[in-house]
Amino acid sequence: MSELRFMTAGESHGPQLTAILEGLPAGVKINKDNIDNDLARRQQGYGRGGRMKIERDKIEIVSGVRFGETIGSPITLIVKNRDWQNWQDRMSVFGKPTGDKVTAVRPGHADLTGVIKYNRDDARDILERSSARETTMLVAVGAVCKEFLKNCGVSVTSRVTKIGGINNTSESEISDEIKAKIDEAKSKGDTLGGIFEVIIKGVPIGLGSHIQFDKKLDAKLAAAMMSIQAIKGVEIGAGFECANLFGSQIHDEIFYDEQTKKIYRPTNHAGGIEGGMSNGEDIIVRVVMKPIPTLMTPLKSIDIATKRQVLACKERSDTCAVEAAAVVGEAMAAFVIAQAVVDKFGGDSLSDILSFIEVYNHRI
Repeated sequence: MSELRFMTAGESHGPQLTAILEGLPAGVKINKDNIDNDLARRQQGYGRGGRMKIERDKIEIVSGVRFGETIGSPITLIVKNRDWQNWQDRMSVFGKPTGDKVTAVRPGHADLTGVIKYNRDDARDILERSSARETTMLVAVGAVCKEFLKNCGVSVTSRVTKIGGINNTSESEISDEIKAKIDEAKSKGDTLGGIFEVIIKGVPIGLGSHIQFDKKLDAKLAAAMMSIQAIKGVEIGAGFECANLFGSQIHDEIFYDEQTKKIYRPTNHAGGIEGGMSNGEDIIVRVVMKPIPTLMTPLKSIDIATKRQVLACKERSDTCAVEAAAVVGEAMAAFVIAQAVVDKFGGDSLSDILSFIEVYNHRI
């Protein structure tokens, strides 16, 4: 059984975005509508920009699935960029350069560091790939992984908990107060960040391991979240609140129920992970997204061609994308948990994995 892994390719204004997911077992039923629904969720949210009015993301699967079921080979996922028709000259693979170079790099973006690292004189060579448009394929991969996890009794959801310093108490939508704050930011040509939460239920005990740094489940989840554009912080369970409390207040006491014959914890400050391993409780991950670095009222920067002080460039962007980022975080969590399930239970077919899970659950 190979490791579950994926790779993405494509530029923001190129012809398409592509992902290859390898290692998913054979026999998983794939519902295209579910994938398209998650892609649509990523495009929604209060404060999203004009690009989302152009694209209507739909998944195409060109390998690894036959008659709606995985067959064990690499799964190739494609989303076409509708805006490509407006960018064919500027993003041509073999044509001659057209249009002005992007040289007024944006503070907080990959622009300046990228052009220095890769020795480019046009920040478009960097911003096209570093764009959050790439998260389209993260969501597609995560949606496929959720199809697999459903068979294992695992669900992954997300919700926004804060935007612009305002707490959001709703489970399904942001408050009118937050919408007003986003409107204020838009009127000023500014942007807002926030916090979202990913909740993973039904995770078997013992995913991940304590034995090496790169085997720990919380480390993998944190790395996956930090890989998402504009993410600047991750906490699991009580997270940073642990710094303010006594150990007696933060550690989850353990009990045994004689009737159900099960071990349980009345609290879940650990967020479902102890010692780098899932402990059977819900896994709770909270993630901080910074304000998007493309401002319609640009910050001061330099022109990399002239080294003169200028205002940063303006690319079409969002005022706030925390709701969309929550969908991406949900997808990345689904991939990490699916990867951990495959790693622990092995098997080249879904039926094998489910059999191994059943035996394992009987033992514990």
